[in-house]
Amino acid sequence: MSYDPPRTAGRLLLTPEDEEAPARTRRVRRLGLGERAEPSLDAFADRLAEVTDAPYAMVNFIDEERQFFAGLHTPTGGRAARGGKPEVGRRLPREYGYCPYVVVRRKALVLEDVRDYPRFAGNPVVDEYGIHAYLGAPLIDRAGLVLGTVSVADLAPRPWGKAGLETIKATAADLAGRLEHRAAGGPPL
Repeated sequence: MSYDPPRTAGRLLLTPEDEEAPARTRRVRRLGLGERAEPSLDAFADRLAEVTDAPYAMVNFIDEERQFFAGLHTPTGGRAARGGKPEVGRRLPREYGYCPYVVVRRKALVLEDVRDYPRFAGNPVVDEYGIHAYLGAPLIDRAGLVLGTVSVADLAPRPWGKAGLETIKATAADLAGRLEHRAAGGPPL
């Protein structure tokens, strides 16, 4: 898949402009998300990692300046399991990773080897965390607002295939439904 991010004054923007960020930030905060780790979303990320056999799985909420992984699964086994790279924390700058593209595109993004795409290969997560493959889908609420993403990543190139794409999209739709149910006063996730 390819994506042409917007251009401003003739220069390529590394991170796409996100006009919905203020509305998303307000909505996510009203849901009580995006500020602290959620054990139920960590469990969700653990299941997603297991289903996709990926070392990283995330439920990510993005505001104007940063990303917050309310649900996070990382490799067990210390630095060696991460290819000698540091541990990914709960917060990353907005320009790190590929989830901001998913949010703005409002569509799933499949990167089997991020190094094959010049606009994605230079992303800081490649060098700092060793991420070489990514698969993510947007969390879209009933009003059509993208709340965040569900994603997985790998340290090696990976053929996610049609099954991977269908899995991440179905997982995102399932979680978006759960978030709507929570917003309506339903049980916790």
